[in-house]
Amino acid sequence: MKRYLYLWHRWLGIVLCLFMAMWFISGVVMMYVGYPKLTPREHLAHLPVLDLQGCCRSLDEVLAAGGQSDAPSSIRLSMVGGVPRYLLGYAGQPSVAVDARSGQRLSLVDEAQAMAAARQFAADASARYQGLVQEDVWTHSRALDSERPLHRVSLADEAQRLLYISSRTGAVVRDATGQERSWNWLGAWLHWLYPLRGGVLSGWWADIVIYLALAATLMAVLGNVIGLLRWRLQRPYRSGSRSPYSGFARWHHVGGLLCGALVISWIFSGLMSMNPWRLFDAAAPLSTAAYQGGELRSRAFALALPEALRRFEQAGLQARELEWRLIAGQGYLVAYDGTGQTRILAMADGQVSSQLPQATLERAAQAMHGQGQMRSERLGAYDFYYYRRGEQSMLGHLEQRLPVLRVRFDDPGETWVHLDLHTGAMLGQMDSGKRTSRWLIALLHSWDWLPLLENRPLWDLLMLLFSAGGLLISLTGAVLGWRRLRRPRRVRRPQRHPGLAAPVGDVP
Repeated sequence: MKRYLYLWHRWLGIVLCLFMAMWFISGVVMMYVGYPKLTPREHLAHLPVLDLQGCCRSLDEVLAAGGQSDAPSSIRLSMVGGVPRYLLGYAGQPSVAVDARSGQRLSLVDEAQAMAAARQFAADASARYQGLVQEDVWTHSRALDSERPLHRVSLADEAQRLLYISSRTGAVVRDATGQERSWNWLGAWLHWLYPLRGGVLSGWWADIVIYLALAATLMAVLGNVIGLLRWRLQRPYRSGSRSPYSGFARWHHVGGLLCGALVISWIFSGLMSMNPWRLFDAAAPLSTAAYQGGELRSRAFALALPEALRRFEQAGLQARELEWRLIAGQGYLVAYDGTGQTRILAMADGQVSSQLPQATLERAAQAMHGQGQMRSERLGAYDFYYYRRGEQSMLGHLEQRLPVLRVRFDDPGETWVHLDLHTGAMLGQMDSGKRTSRWLIALLHSWDWLPLLENRPLWDLLMLLFSAGGLLISLTGAVLGWRRLRRPRRVRRPQRHPGLAAPVGDVP
C-alpha cells in the first residue's frame, strides 16, 4: 500500500508541479493587480453631469420602444456619448438603449458612436478604434454577455487604457490599463488558465480547471502523508538527519512539512471557487420579484424628471446617473454623483433622503417569505459575512457600504439577505451553502479574515511568506520530477531461486 502512495504522489507531481508553481506565482500577482474591470466608482467618475435639456421621453414611451414583452430588471438614465440615454437591462437577454430625447431604440452601436463614448470617457486623450470583438483576453467575464459584441478603443492617456464599449447601448463597460494588461499575463491570465478560453478547449475550460485542482489536492495530501511517514521524530537516520533525503529532495520534504497543510488548503479552496458540480447553488432562492412588489413599470414613477433633478440638487447632489427602483410596490429614484454618493427620492411623497427607513426594507423582505419568520439586524460595522475588499480583488468592486440591513429567514436554506439602506438594493442572498463557501473559499483561499484584512501589511507578509513556501515545494518537486524522467530505466533482473541454475545470460 505504501508503495502506491509513493507512485501516485510521484506521477501526479511530475504532471502537476509546474501548474502548482504557476498558481503560486500568479496568485501573488493577483494580490495587487486584479483582472481588468470597470468599477462603479470609475464608471461614475467618467460620466458628465446629467444634461436633460430637451429631455426626456416618458417611461411608458421608453418601455414601449424597448420592444420587450417582459418588464426590465433594471432601468438607468445616463449620459452616453454626450447624449442622455435610457439603459434597460433584461434578465438573460441583451441590454437595450433608448435615446432619452427622441424615444428611439438604438440598433447596434456603430464605430462613430463608440468613439463618441470613448471621447466622453477621456476627453483629453486621443483615441484609436481597434474593431469589434465578441470576446478577447480581457473580456472573459460572463457579466459582459448582455453587452456583446464589444467595440475596442485604445486611449493615448497616461494609463494607456483599452476601452470596451457595448454594441447594445454604447456605454463603456470595461477598461484595462496598460499596467493591468502587462501584469495580468503573469496574473489572472495564468491563474485561471485563460489560455484555454476562446479556443477549441473553451467548452471544457471549467472541467479542466476543476479536475486539475482536484488532482493537485490529492497530490498534496499524499505528499503530506508521505512526508510524515518519512520524518523520524525519535531516532534520526544514519546521517544524523530526521529526513532521509538530501539536496532538492530534502528541501521538498522539509518545505512540505512546514507549508504542506497550507498548500492543501489553497489548492482545495481554489477547487471550491469553481463551484464544482454546482455544490453551492441555492436549491430554492427567494423571490426578488416579491421584494420589488411588482414589475418595474411606469405607473409607480409619476414625478417628472426635471423636477426630480431639481430636488436632488436641493439635497446637495449633482446627479450623473439615475436608477429606477421598486421596493414593496413603491417607486423610488436613486441618484448617483461622481464619487458614488447617493440620494433616494420616494415617489409617494417626493422627499429626498440619504437612507431608506428600515421598516420599509423589512416590509419588502417579509414579502419574499410570506408568513415565514424573519429576523433583521442593522450592521454598523463589518463582520465575517459582510466586509469590504480592495478593488483589485475579484469582488472588490462591489459596494459594501455601512450601515446595512441583514435579514435572516427560517426557510429551508436558512437564507440571509443584505439590503442597502442607501439605495434599497438587494446585495445578494446567502443561504447555508453560500455561507459554507465563505469558509471554504474566501477564508481559506484569500484569508478574508477581518483581523488580518484590517492589519495590513501583516496580511501581505503572511501571504507572501507562505506563497514562497508553496513555490519552494512546487519548484523542487518539478526538479525531482524532471530528474526522474531523465533517469535511464533499469531492467529488473529475474530473481533466482536457491538451488536453481541461473537463467541464460544472467551473471551469477
